[in-house]
Amino acid sequence: MGKIHALCTSEQKGTLKKTRDKVSFATEWGIKGDAHAGKWHRQVSFLGLQEIEEFRKSGAQVEFGAFGENIVAEGIRFKDLPVGTRLRTGEVWFEITQIGKECHKDCAIRQQVGDCIMPREGIFGRVLHGGEVQVGDELEIVPNGEKLPLEAAVITASDKGSRGERVDESGAKAAEILTANGYTVVKKIILPDEQEQLEDKMLELAERGIALIATTGGTGFSPRDITPEATLAVCERLAPGIPEAMRALSLKITNRAMLSRAQAGICRRSLIVNLPGSKKAVEECLGFILPPLKHGIDILRGETGECGRQA
Repeated sequence: MGKIHALCTSEQKGTLKKTRDKVSFATEWGIKGDAHAGKWHRQVSFLGLQEIEEFRKSGAQVEFGAFGENIVAEGIRFKDLPVGTRLRTGEVWFEITQIGKECHKDCAIRQQVGDCIMPREGIFGRVLHGGEVQVGDELEIVPNGEKLPLEAAVITASDKGSRGERVDESGAKAAEILTANGYTVVKKIILPDEQEQLEDKMLELAERGIALIATTGGTGFSPRDITPEATLAVCERLAPGIPEAMRALSLKITNRAMLSRAQAGICRRSLIVNLPGSKKAVEECLGFILPPLKHGIDILRGETGECGRQA
């Protein structure tokens, strides 16, 4: 168990970072507003308080952030942690991806400080689950075998529902089924059939690292039905087998199932699935897809690596 003594960010790479009392981490990105954040393996950097204090004993007056580190913590010997180690502070999870790095001769930090201990003592990681962190929070090594929280969110797309003119039975049923299957439903919201609002909410939930984002409604032929378009806009990879399976199931009940335009896909470490807009159809479809969906989510989040059917 360690304790965070500093949180640091900078607007440009290769420069000294400035301390912050509180920062917000986005899944598969890093600290919002930090130059090192992005879709790569070195989203966050860690450096031990002890190593900084040892450097100060040489006479160098360095402040937190001087070596380009994002997180300074005591109680953990970072460079001794193997790649793949997971760390956690509050609801934020990290995974170590690199130990140390090459320090270039023209490094601005080395020029300003005279030396850079980050290549020798620092480590780098990616964000597995986002959230807010503040100075003083505890930082711990996650025990082997412990998995990320199994969270879900439900978004109902409905003009009438958002105005309070219709009871949201489909969203309520989806939340009920998810809870019964071990998911913690952290968000249940009704939005109008406005693509920008739906996209923004999906992205917000994906930044947090919510495992499953289920939408209900807005998948038909009406000019206001734009949930699939919002889903396609935010997803980086599609999972066409999921809506195909739901349509195949529903076609056994009604031939109108062929009119569903539902989509499913991956945004960061979240799976987004469009469900039908009726309570009965949600019950049928969600109950059918949830068992294999859990396996897919585990693979997406690095909890397991096996996907093929066992002999």
